[in-house]
Amino acid sequence: MKFLEGAGVSRYFGGLVAVNEVDFIVEKGEIFGLIGPNGAGKTTLLNMINGILPISAGKLYFQGQCLNGLKPHEITHLGIGRAFQIVRPFEGLTALQNVMVGGIFGSKPRKNTKEASRGAEEMLAFVGLSEKMNSQVAGLTIPDRKRLEVARALVMNPKLLLLDEVMSALNPKEVDAMMEMVTKVNSQGITVVMIEHVMRATMAICHRILVLHHGRRIAMDTPQEISQNEEVLKSYLGERFARMEAERRRTID
Repeated sequence: MKFLEGAGVSRYFGGLVAVNEVDFIVEKGEIFGLIGPNGAGKTTLLNMINGILPISAGKLYFQGQCLNGLKPHEITHLGIGRAFQIVRPFEGLTALQNVMVGGIFGSKPRKNTKEASRGAEEMLAFVGLSEKMNSQVAGLTIPDRKRLEVARALVMNPKLLLLDEVMSALNPKEVDAMMEMVTKVNSQGITVVMIEHVMRATMAICHRILVLHHGRRIAMDTPQEISQNEEVLKSYLGERFARMEAERRRTID
C-alpha cells in the first residue's frame, strides 16, 4: 500500500489552473521535498492534502483511503498534521496553551486538560522550547514561533507531517537547527512532506523531491538527480544558467 499518493491531482480557481494533473507518491518514512518557483502550486497542493481546499480533479489517497471530500478535521484524525508558512499562534495564550490546542483536537485527542498539558510539555521539550512554555506567544521570536508551530502539529500525533517553509526568514544557524529538528522528527517514524526554498536544506535532508512549475510536475527524483536536471535549473535560474551548467558538465566529462 502506498503511504500518500496523488493521481492526476488538479485545482482550479475559475479559469486559473493552480495545480495541473500532478501524479506523485510519498513512501512511508521518507522526507519528501516539494519545490518550485513562487506560484508553482506547492502550497495549493498541501492545502488539498489536508482538506483546506477541495480537489477539482484527480484523487488523493492516504494509506489507501481516499481524501477527496473529507474535511480538515477528518483528515487530521487520520494522522496528517500541518505546520503553516504564515505562523498564526493563538494570541493571548502561552506557548503551552497553544500546543495544548493541538493535543485536544489531534488524531488521538487528549481526554482532559491535564493530559493535554502533559503532551504539550513533551512536545515543547522536543522542539527546544521548554524554558518558554509559560511565555506569551506575543513575546516569542520568529524562530521560536516556527518551532511552536511544529510542536502544535506534532502533539496531534501525526503519521504524516506537512511543513510549509518552516525555514523561511531564518539565519543560517537557525536553518541548521531546524534541519536537525526535521531529521529528528523523521527519525521518530513520522513521514515528512516539506515545501522549502532554502535549497541547501532541501538537498541535504530530503530523500526525494517533487518539482512543480506552473502547476505541473516537471521532475520527481533524488536530490542528486534533481540538481542535475536541466529543466529544473531552467525553471529556477533561467535558460542562461541551465546552458552554462550543461556546458560545465560537458567540460568535466
